[in-house]
Amino acid sequence: MTVFFLSMALLESAVVVYLRALHYPNGFEFPLVPMDGILVTTELLREGATVIMLLAVAAIANRKALERFAWFCFGFGLWDLGYYAWLKVLLDWPAAWSTDDLLFLLPLPWVGPVWAPSLISVGLITLGLVLLHARSRDPHFRVRVLHWCLLVGGAFAMVLVFMADPWSQGLRGLHDPASGMHTYVPGPFPWAWFLLSVFPAAAGLIGCALDAMKRP
Repeated sequence: MTVFFLSMALLESAVVVYLRALHYPNGFEFPLVPMDGILVTTELLREGATVIMLLAVAAIANRKALERFAWFCFGFGLWDLGYYAWLKVLLDWPAAWSTDDLLFLLPLPWVGPVWAPSLISVGLITLGLVLLHARSRDPHFRVRVLHWCLLVGGAFAMVLVFMADPWSQGLRGLHDPASGMHTYVPGPFPWAWFLLSVFPAAAGLIGCALDAMKRP
């Protein structure tokens, strides 16, 4: 599974290498260059397909819902970290953890420094391993409702933080040049709000780990 997820990361980074060779020969930076509509549509479809692939592999790995969720978390986190690692190998990018990146396009553009999604990926990998380990020790292990609420609430808040700056500057997508995408430059990242959104997710993760440790 680890080899597969790292291979997916290489495939993802290869697409970015091609796009940057075509559109950013002097290096990637904001504002973004205009892209043809079919390329934007293809990129949106590719992002959706990537998530479906991660879900599909997690579903194949196990028949039980919690284990499937755990494998998805582990795979998503490893894929995302592997993506940046491969880009560093292939393009020597990002130059620093603070480098701004266009993280995702669905349902709206997500923007943030590389350290932010990397931190989330570490948390996802940890959560996946905790749940898989807990289920291996006790097939009846369940995540408490409180911990689910903390995890989901924290994740939702982090997504809002990533979309906040693009939304505040009128950014709605890549299709329409009038949307502002091709003049958009990220403002200061609201790291304080991001860290506040991390706290409930971290509390949920710690709660799951403590419950897992109590099991025989």
